[in-house]
Amino acid sequence: MAKSKRMTEISKLVDKTKSYPIAEAVALVKKTSKVKFDANVELHAKLGIDPTKGEQQMRAFVTLPKSASKKKIVIAFVGANDEKAAKDAGADIAGGEELIKKIIATKKTDFDIAVATPEMMKVLAPAAKILGPRGLMPSPKNNTVSPNIKAVIEEIKKGKMAFKNDAGGNVHLVIGKISFTDEELTANFAVVLEAIRKAKPASSKGTYLQNVSVCSGMGPGIKIQL
Repeated sequence: MAKSKRMTEISKLVDKTKSYPIAEAVALVKKTSKVKFDANVELHAKLGIDPTKGEQQMRAFVTLPKSASKKKIVIAFVGANDEKAAKDAGADIAGGEELIKKIIATKKTDFDIAVATPEMMKVLAPAAKILGPRGLMPSPKNNTVSPNIKAVIEEIKKGKMAFKNDAGGNVHLVIGKISFTDEELTANFAVVLEAIRKAKPASSKGTYLQNVSVCSGMGPGIKIQL
């Protein structure tokens, strides 16, 4: 597909043969963002993994120093003894069996993330056919099932995000907004890069971080010097 005139012009600002230090790249991301809205700043990484092998799947969690995401509406499925703790931690909705029955009856899911204590998972099972297809079913794999429900909710409210590789062995993640300062974007980048490095699958061989780039939502990619 032919590039637009706008993309052709801003692409000239980026040397495709060069890998940029992150501070320089962040400044260039801002310079190449010509849209009229507050665009996302994205990180894209190519990993040296075999995504067809289960043991080489990369999954990680990160809390950015400066959150780039909108506030999440959190529902907590807990027993009566944990309701106050869940709400004190920031849960927007908290409840047990009656709340689950209501979701099954109405099929309404007016929330972004669901968390649960382990003992609630059996009670929650009948709602799996509603929550599962919408990506809302609590899971230990996603750190959304825990006996310490207060800590889980507090982390989510601070902006904790889960991310993983795609089918091609790549990672794509929003690390900020164009309106963020250079220092905020640089700090967010460093935290994400460290999280990716720490999540390297043990069976992955060769060069793990093959290349990393940053860009604005509608701007050209800028290769990072690792």
